[in-house]
Amino acid sequence: MRFIDLSHAIDNEADWAPAWAACQVERSDHEAGALTIRNMFGLTRDYLRSGAGWAVDTIRLSTHGTTHLDAPWHFAPTSEGRPARTIDQVPLEWCYGPGLVVDMRAKGHGEAILAEDVRRFLDERRLRLEPGMIVLIMTGNDRLFGTADYFVRGSGMSAEATRWILDQGVRLMGIDAWGWDIPLPVQAERALARGDRQLFWEAHFVGLDREYCHLERLTNLDKLPLTGFTVCCFPLKVARGSAGPARVVAILPD
Repeated sequence: MRFIDLSHAIDNEADWAPAWAACQVERSDHEAGALTIRNMFGLTRDYLRSGAGWAVDTIRLSTHGTTHLDAPWHFAPTSEGRPARTIDQVPLEWCYGPGLVVDMRAKGHGEAILAEDVRRFLDERRLRLEPGMIVLIMTGNDRLFGTADYFVRGSGMSAEATRWILDQGVRLMGIDAWGWDIPLPVQAERALARGDRQLFWEAHFVGLDREYCHLERLTNLDKLPLTGFTVCCFPLKVARGSAGPARVVAILPD
């Protein structure tokens, strides 16, 4: 088997990400570890086989601050008329299954991916969605990771495309952009200009009526075939969490 990592690394992002979205990693090296051991237990370096102590890291991040799986609770307090599931309640069966890539890199900044776009892509390649598949939308926006544009530029999913994929029996989807919808500043500007109260966060709000999950901030989708691989995306079990950081991996046969 071959493994392709579809996750971004967790690292310090203060120099390019907005403060509300930036990850922070504080690293304590082996020298600091040796001092900690001496302070805790009175043991000098002579008692440490390597002459050094342990290395540890402290991570500060939002559950949405890196590659992650959104729970229905993130979208709204209810889904399909019931209390929405939090990330620790999402069935693990949803998080492992055959993957399929939908290449939407032709879409430009601010363009919504429509149901017809997805249908046409699949029909032209004689591909078909099946229940239990994990559908990955490739926008190419991961190329902006590490820049401020990552949060404000790119395409995204429409509500109708999200519903259509769900109609095929899919429960879990993902995208290589910062968010599932088109960039929020674009949506907000259009909603206000048009007086359209249904536009903002429209694809996320599908979760009010249809229970589903999606992955955000994926990468390396361009390294995958369109089909013939398995996706594994188990999230951290955050109690009552709206999302969980996930190490998303594609597994390909030799």
